Amino acid sequence: MKRGIRKVVIAGGGTAGWVAACALTHQFRELLEVTLVESEQIGTVGVGESTIPTIRTFHRLLGIDEREFMSSVAASFKLSISFENWLRPGQRYFHPFGLTGLGSWACEFHHFWLDSLRRGMTSELGDYCLETVASRVDRFSLPGHQVGGAQQWSTRWGNQAMAPERLEVNYAYHFDAGLYAAYMRERAERQGLVRVEGKIRQVRQHPETGYVEALVLEDGTVLEGDLFIDCTGGRAVLSEQALGTGYEDWNHWLPSNRAVALQTEADGPAVPYTRAIAHEAGWHWKIALQHRIGCGIVFSDAHMSDDEATAKLLAENPARPLRDPWIIPFRTGRRRKAWNKNVVALGLASGFIEPLESTSIHLTLSGVARLLKLFPAEGIDESMVQRYNDISRAEMEHVRDFIILHYHLNQRDEPMWQQVRHMDLPDDLAHRIGMFRDRAHASQGEDELFRLDSWTHCMLGQGVVPKAHHPLTRALPDDAMQRLFDGIRKPIERAVAAMPSHQQFLDSYCKAPPSAWELMYERARAHARVTGKVAGVGGGLAT
Repeated sequence: MKRGIRKVVIAGGGTAGWVAACALTHQFRELLEVTLVESEQIGTVGVGESTIPTIRTFHRLLGIDEREFMSSVAASFKLSISFENWLRPGQRYFHPFGLTGLGSWACEFHHFWLDSLRRGMTSELGDYCLETVASRVDRFSLPGHQVGGAQQWSTRWGNQAMAPERLEVNYAYHFDAGLYAAYMRERAERQGLVRVEGKIRQVRQHPETGYVEALVLEDGTVLEGDLFIDCTGGRAVLSEQALGTGYEDWNHWLPSNRAVALQTEADGPAVPYTRAIAHEAGWHWKIALQHRIGCGIVFSDAHMSDDEATAKLLAENPARPLRDPWIIPFRTGRRRKAWNKNVVALGLASGFIEPLESTSIHLTLSGVARLLKLFPAEGIDESMVQRYNDISRAEMEHVRDFIILHYHLNQRDEPMWQQVRHMDLPDDLAHRIGMFRDRAHASQGEDELFRLDSWTHCMLGQGVVPKAHHPLTRALPDDAMQRLFDGIRKPIERAVAAMPSHQQFLDSYCKAPPSAWELMYERARAHARVTGKVAGVGGGLAT
């Protein structure tokens, strides 16, 4: 007989634990009894600083006010990712979050752009994307929000050869993961969540079914539950140590397996994009928050040592450090079942895909949202568990393939880059690259995270030169082609010219009080006093 779910126990805090707690208490309120257990003595990775636009949808689900949230977590805006030196040293392109140009139902815009190059017209694909153009000059604004005497920028494209579209900005956030977890914790506790301080000593399971029945803490406290959420990071105390779920390793496709992270004082105005800078054995991230810079080196320990990575990081980030660099080992792959018996793994407990495209926090939010949709209030059904696991697997494999693309498509000379350039690819990724190389065809599945525009910008940015493109583009005369392009590009240029700088907009819209910054530093100092080492206060490597 199935057992209804009335008590949910979340093992572990950080970003994953507190996001799950906030969502469950917000959606189910008095229908569920939600308890979270965590220990201040157990450090978390604490590098989560960069997100993708899906976080805004999740926040709307929870009724989060954007300006209050951004001020509380010292957030900045993110329009894109700047990929530097990935194809070869000295080359740069943006992966923007917004739409690019206007196409037809049969033929996307990049086909028209490719045909314009054939005709001798010169431009860059990014010229037709608001987010790319604004990123180039470090500008940002939202319709309806002016800074000082700045001109209100238009919210429409204007007259074009094709149907008009709204000129809206699509963006995500950079924020401090420790402040984000604290923000979610405050909301969850206000909504009725019970937090218990302590370390898990034993996972008590049913002798026949293997279902988890309770967590026993070191002080003898017993936390019984019907459903357990494992947010214990890479240790996966419930999913792996207790249930032996198994792990699928992807290191043969994604060789980076370590990172060294650093936080420094701000070295200038905040830019509205994440920088991902390739180096000889991996890549270097740099993320501007309101109060500091988050930076780090991701690398393969087969091609670079910890000491070499740390020295490189410090040399390339000369601003005053706010704490010592720290090493983060990781293992790219996924838990073979995200949901096993009555345990759902979230965050690092469910697996990890290296942080290149800022997907770690998204995957946590997606897992929480999926659990809400399939929540087993009347008892766990294996059909729903399988559905959850199938979607989770497909989502992670899709993200994995998109990140492999950046590594594989390179023209660099170093050993690691040669290794990934010549490796065998997952079948679906090989097919996608082949379609784009043959006919400039990019595809997007109904439930896939990365849109067609994302694949297009990254394929072109990583040096894929299509042999041909859609023949429909040849039917458009030169003058009509030019009107189409001008009708897209010029409104974007006017809109960006009317925007304030990103830093000016932040200061006007959501400036964080000094108390928010001090909260993060005090939490780090308190953890150091307890454990004797400096550790993060966030919830996952998620740049």
